[in-house]
Amino acid sequence: MVNTTTVAGLVGVVLLVRHGDSTTYYQDPNTYNSTQSYITALGEQQEYELGSFLRSTYLNPDSPSFIQNISTEVVNVDQLAVRADAGGGNGILNSAYALLQGLYPATRQSEITLANGTNVLPPLGGYQYVPGKSVTATRCPSLTSWMECEYFQDHLIRLYASASFINMSTTAAPFLTALKPYLGGVSNNFTNMLIVSQIYDHVNIQYTYNKTYYETLPPTFLEQARYYADFVQRNVFTDSTSSSIGQVAIRTLFPEIFWALGNMTLASNKVKMNIQEVDYKPFISLFNVTNATLTNPNIGGIPNDASVVALELSKNSQGQYEIGMKFKNGTEDSQFTQLEIFGNTSIALNSFTQTLIDTTIPINSTNDWCFSCNQTIQRGCSVFNFSNDPFLDGVGTGYTG
Repeated sequence: MVNTTTVAGLVGVVLLVRHGDSTTYYQDPNTYNSTQSYITALGEQQEYELGSFLRSTYLNPDSPSFIQNISTEVVNVDQLAVRADAGGGNGILNSAYALLQGLYPATRQSEITLANGTNVLPPLGGYQYVPGKSVTATRCPSLTSWMECEYFQDHLIRLYASASFINMSTTAAPFLTALKPYLGGVSNNFTNMLIVSQIYDHVNIQYTYNKTYYETLPPTFLEQARYYADFVQRNVFTDSTSSSIGQVAIRTLFPEIFWALGNMTLASNKVKMNIQEVDYKPFISLFNVTNATLTNPNIGGIPNDASVVALELSKNSQGQYEIGMKFKNGTEDSQFTQLEIFGNTSIALNSFTQTLIDTTIPINSTNDWCFSCNQTIQRGCSVFNFSNDPFLDGVGTGYTG
């Protein structure tokens, strides 16, 4: 139901944040395994500005979205939970650090006094060190669950053979032919239309950093490349049902999201803000499984660098906990856009959680992921016993991933 009587301020928020601008990297179109990339100076600034925006939204007592009882100047590390994908060149992990610099900037209020009377200010004018948990692909699949997932690879094969994909390939062919002189050595095969260091990524990076390219690329070429890239990624990271493997990017994140929101309702809980720094894939799946794209179809493609989804937890005048979902599409947006969840601008927390549990079948552990992906060797799956039937009867051996 639409919430019209929310008590002032928020109980807490879960943030899904996309990394900032990064160097080019390659994503295999048949597996979506990728090579490393590094955050750029532009990406660091994007994330810092996003952190500053989040600060003004959630840490400003005059903001309608102020989080009740959160520390506003000197960080209380017990009030923040931060996780980031640490794969490749740490581009996503370093994005999280840049965001936190904007969220809790350096302050002289962090100065302390020692027993002997000496005042000590942290380096860089009172820099605040916020701890975060780095999540590597080899230790936990939750933030990169499409990689090494055999059933996801089957999903890609079906997509590339589908009538819609073949028809769009035909439609794109004249544009790709016209774009060829601007691709250097990059293939213009349609399956590479946002295999990230390929067509769109190449055009976008060159347009951003190469002055000659910026001045000579024909008008609309960047927009057309993005259009086709959005089409591919929207179909790669959605599926015919919410519980299908094409939605795996968000299905492995939901357990953390549900746990974080549920904990925020407990009197003993200290965490006010849960931050998940990730790639673009979970955004696409999240918007699809919550039906947010039905009323905002423009959010169905690739989110811009330094985008953020906010799942805001509030409490109404009847004492019920409710969730609202907002989206800021990188630096393109100056403010949040309110999204709908299953047709409503807010929804009871228990309804939000139970509906998504019922429809998406969240993947709760490494063992669940191995079973869901038909993986018995990679990413920790070899410790489980799949001898009876690797397709149906994965049985844990006591290890919990």
